[in-house]
Amino acid sequence: MAKTRTVGIGMDNSPNSKAALRWAADNLTDSGDRIILVHVQPPKADHTRKELFEDTGSPLVPLEEFRERNFSKQYGLTCDPEVLNVLDTLSRTKGAEVVAKVYWGDPRDKLCGAVEDLKLDTLVVGSRGLGSIKRVLLGSVSKHVVTNASCPVTVVKSAAQGSKHHN
Repeated sequence: MAKTRTVGIGMDNSPNSKAALRWAADNLTDSGDRIILVHVQPPKADHTRKELFEDTGSPLVPLEEFRERNFSKQYGLTCDPEVLNVLDTLSRTKGAEVVAKVYWGDPRDKLCGAVEDLKLDTLVVGSRGLGSIKRVLLGSVSKHVVTNASCPVTVVKSAAQGSKHHN
């Protein structure tokens, strides 16, 4: 029997992170895997749970709970029907365990930290597709994570970014 894996998916409900989630669901996830949606909120975000969990990140939240409006309000997250639909399908058809964790801070640092914290076997992130000027000024989250994370990282471009393929 194949070893089940812990797969992290960087999630901010952008088209790019949804593309990453769909890619992971279609191409990466096997029966019994644990899927952890890793949400990183801006450090200035002020929500009721931040004070409790700013240093460690939130507890792991099961799929049933983060579907609830109360979870969205406490963590300042928007419950996205498209994301929930993919997660429900993953849970039902592949028997994957789906949970979420919320961090506050710089996504570059927090995603790399999540790899260690959650003992991820692999991490999937979306590419924001910044132009070259913005990328120089802002730095690329996906590039930073690929360079610094201690597990394999897959960067998924959304279809909205055109058909640039790099082999």
